[in-house]
Amino acid sequence: MSKVKVLFVCMGNICRSPTAEGVFRDKVKSAGLSNQIEIDSAGTHDYHVGKPPDARAQEAARKRGYDLSGLRGRQVCGSDFETYDYVLAMDKDNLGLLQQRCPAHLQHKVRRLLSFSKRYPNLDVPDPYYGGRSGFETVLEMVENAADGLLEEIKRNGKNAL
Repeated sequence: MSKVKVLFVCMGNICRSPTAEGVFRDKVKSAGLSNQIEIDSAGTHDYHVGKPPDARAQEAARKRGYDLSGLRGRQVCGSDFETYDYVLAMDKDNLGLLQQRCPAHLQHKVRRLLSFSKRYPNLDVPDPYYGGRSGFETVLEMVENAADGLLEEIKRNGKNAL
C-alpha cells in the first residue's frame, strides 16, 4: 500500500480538526501503520495560524490519552487538494468552503469526516469553541467513531478507496 494522506479541516484549526488529527494519529500508530498514513489538520480561516490547539481541547484529549500539545494551526492552501487523498471537513459550512476552493477534478477527495461514522453518519461535528467543556467530549466521541471507520476503509482499500 502506498502512503495515504489525510487532512482534517475545521474553521480555525484549534478545536475539532486538531482533535481529529490527534485521535487518528493515535489509532494509526496503534494499528502499526504510521509509516503508511500521513496525517495533518488545517483550518478554512486564518484566525489561529501558528497557535496550539485550544486548552480545553487539549485537556479533553489528554484525559483520553491523546496528546495535541505539539500541533499548530495552519490554513488550508491550494496544494492541499493535490497532496492529500482525503480532505475531511468537520461540518457542512467548512465542507462548502472546501468544495468552492477545490478544483473540479479533485472534488472526490473532499468529504465530511462523519461520512465514515457508523454512529453519526453524515452529521456535523459541532464546534465546541463557544460552549462548555462537555462540547469537547462530544467532539471526541464523534471523532473517535469516525476515525475507526476511516481507518477501516484505508486498511481495506488503501489508495484505491478513492
